[in-house]
Amino acid sequence: MSLRDRLQSALKDAMRAKEADRLSTLRLINAAIKDREIANRGDGGEGLVSDADILQIMGKMVKQRHESARAYEEGGRLELAEKELAEIGVIQEFLPRQMSEAEVEAAIADAVAETGAASIRDCGKVMAALKGRYTGQMDFGAVGALVKGRLG
Repeated sequence: MSLRDRLQSALKDAMRAKEADRLSTLRLINAAIKDREIANRGDGGEGLVSDADILQIMGKMVKQRHESARAYEEGGRLELAEKELAEIGVIQEFLPRQMSEAEVEAAIADAVAETGAASIRDCGKVMAALKGRYTGQMDFGAVGALVKGRLG
């Protein structure tokens, strides 16, 4: 079952169960996917997004909600922070398991060996290999610094 089908099934289940918060979050995910499809059509593409694209969209949504929750906590708006954290929980149900630090280090070592990277200039090749294989499983912002540290 594709990720899009799982999202649609969860949306229907949330409607039947009258879970308003979950339904709202699932609709936000679908809206983000539709936005990406529309943007792809505007760029001359066929408009469909792959599961990897959906994982990327949802990863970005999680990151945005973490930032919002932190801002709400700093501003003393704990009820809004809790809402953001609840949305993160719903989104993460559809994301693959996040890799541990040891698994990330091993993946970086494999990607460096596979691409033959020797200097900091090869960082892009390593990141491309990692993104192709581990989309949604690691934070590429943090991984970029690890790759640079290993190559630099």
